[in-house]
Amino acid sequence: MQADEAQYLKRKVKPGNIDVHPTEKAIVVHYEVEASILGEKGAAVHEERKECQKIIRLKSLNASTDVSSLARKVVEECKLIHPSKLAEVEHLLFYLQNRKKPSSRGAENKNKLLKPRELTPFEGMELDEEANINKIDEYVELLYENIPEKIRGSTLILHLARNPDNLEELLQNETALGALARVLREDWKQSVELATTIIYVFFCFSSFSQFHGLITHYKIGALSMNIIEHELKRYDLWQDELEKKILLNNPLRDEDPDNLTLRKDHEKAYKKYQSLLVKQEQLLRVSLYLLLNLAEDTRTELKMRNKNIVHLLVKTLDRDNEELLVLVVSFLKKLSIFLENKNDMAEMDTVEKLARLIPCEHEDLMNVTLRLLLNLSFDTGLRCKMVQVGLLPKLTALLGSEGYKQIVMCILYHISIDDRSKAMFAYTDCIPQLMKMLFEHGEERIDSELISFCINLAANKRNAHIICEGNGLKMLMKRALKFKDPLLMKMIRNISQHDGPLKQLFLDYVGDLAAQIGPEEDEEFVIECLGTLANLTIADLDWELLLREYNLVPYLKDHLKPASAEDDLILEVVIMIGTVSMDDSCAVMLAKSGIIPALIDLLNEAPAYLIDLMHDKNTEIRKVCDNTLDIIAEYDEEWGRKIQSEKFRWHNSQWLEMVESRQMDEGEPYLYGDDPEGLEQADLFYSTDGMPPEGGLSPDPYSQFHAQNGDFNGW
Repeated sequence: MQADEAQYLKRKVKPGNIDVHPTEKAIVVHYEVEASILGEKGAAVHEERKECQKIIRLKSLNASTDVSSLARKVVEECKLIHPSKLAEVEHLLFYLQNRKKPSSRGAENKNKLLKPRELTPFEGMELDEEANINKIDEYVELLYENIPEKIRGSTLILHLARNPDNLEELLQNETALGALARVLREDWKQSVELATTIIYVFFCFSSFSQFHGLITHYKIGALSMNIIEHELKRYDLWQDELEKKILLNNPLRDEDPDNLTLRKDHEKAYKKYQSLLVKQEQLLRVSLYLLLNLAEDTRTELKMRNKNIVHLLVKTLDRDNEELLVLVVSFLKKLSIFLENKNDMAEMDTVEKLARLIPCEHEDLMNVTLRLLLNLSFDTGLRCKMVQVGLLPKLTALLGSEGYKQIVMCILYHISIDDRSKAMFAYTDCIPQLMKMLFEHGEERIDSELISFCINLAANKRNAHIICEGNGLKMLMKRALKFKDPLLMKMIRNISQHDGPLKQLFLDYVGDLAAQIGPEEDEEFVIECLGTLANLTIADLDWELLLREYNLVPYLKDHLKPASAEDDLILEVVIMIGTVSMDDSCAVMLAKSGIIPALIDLLNEAPAYLIDLMHDKNTEIRKVCDNTLDIIAEYDEEWGRKIQSEKFRWHNSQWLEMVESRQMDEGEPYLYGDDPEGLEQADLFYSTDGMPPEGGLSPDPYSQFHAQNGDFNGW
């Protein structure tokens, strides 16, 4: 169609059906807009239809509302509803008035964990008129005026953007979005309200992944980070200025008239500071929320990390605004799954800042803070830091809370891995709480988190004493033997390893333990029972009587044969033999049974096993194996040659693999990293190398911006 063919545009609105809003107190009016471009003769040259909807929010609707009067008012004010539908509107309002709120507590909690609360309108967003998408050009004109007019224009556009139905149409308006981006870039330092409002507009787009390309095009992400950094520096200046003006640690005496005047100045300065702080925190919150949405793409997240996002977030933890803190901690939790980000948090003393948030009355903040601490607790140094800053008693106190018990137990379990930290639990009321939980399980299997935690704690002597206080050991033994629970028996085994009075407590249970050792029992359970018995180096224990009464010698001998059982069971059998052999009469009995040749045969298998362990990931295990193999090589020439050969292969394995690969494929052209493709190791383990390119943006207008904005700041 040529430009001169089009005469005018004809627009027709066709009302549709009316529904209630699924979650809000509102009704939804559906309608269809039909636009026709007419030619010079009045015939339709081009036609297009678009389905739309208008949401009428009824904030004042409550149990005492006169539904009939409200229905008439809605029909009168909304031109899209024909008067003939008054009865239908009244019926829908009556339904909304009596609709019950969802009561699923579990669903609410699940949603809370997904992301921070949605942004709500803030002070300064109020308008004396209703924003209209058809007046968008007028709003854009305001963006070319002074700051007050720019604020009003951007606020009107924000009211449109907060309705998702308008986003597609706004997306097509490059003039409006370009003007908003330009004003933000040029004027954000002049007005916090203006910067907040414009970023809020782009935040509305950031809530939908398909619009992220738009934000990338205008580089709103990078600009938001610059704004956040500037505002945090400004906050520090405010703090310094406030401390100079208000002598918080040197209160002024009321009786001095001069001081009274000065006090009023101080109060005025403090009120001004509070007002600025509220506005700044609104700006920080909307900016960080926009960045969090953009960070769903790990490539964008990496750019944020390179611009020091962790530093900015941790610095913001000093604030007291709980909604802002929920957002900041949520962002840190998302970032903490990557090693480099976790290391940045360690350098920034993040744990100390998080410690002050535990406990707090804000449920969302507590939940997300505990989850961040759980992520950080995988790091040994950060676990120790948690103990140093006094988190242990705080976390222990939360074990009694049903809502936090599970995640707190996981954090405490990680802390209990470290030997130094194990001893600190004895100075809290943690162990009595855990014992109570153990015995409250009844017939149910004990939670893996709970029993694993108890196993770790039992490895410390002081903790073991607390566990065994009263009838602790008796109750544990009773439950372990009744349910044949190998993990509970592992906890008991850890208690049995401590010298002193604790070993004496086991004299009453040696018979019960020995009775469990047999081929018909579960092997895991037998291993723990054997290990417990082997720990009982007690002078008063008659081992010979125990071996004879429970006929243990044949079992021990049968399980010394190579490949007769799992390695763990064979090891426990050997340790058990070592323990009972300290009794002279038992040593003679074992020697007569033919166990010694079986031990020698097993010993001959050891070098091969040690050679396998030379490649273990654990440095200490490799070191012990290496030293042991050196000793064996000194006393046996044949094994010495095998060990030397294996060590040669191990130390030169990479070179040998390369040579073997070259022999298999002589046509391989690149062996020493001179690949013309330029492949190289990524600096970060979550590098974006190899990831698929960003997809095009839908709708089309901004799909072309990906390629031309692939530089560092293009996000």
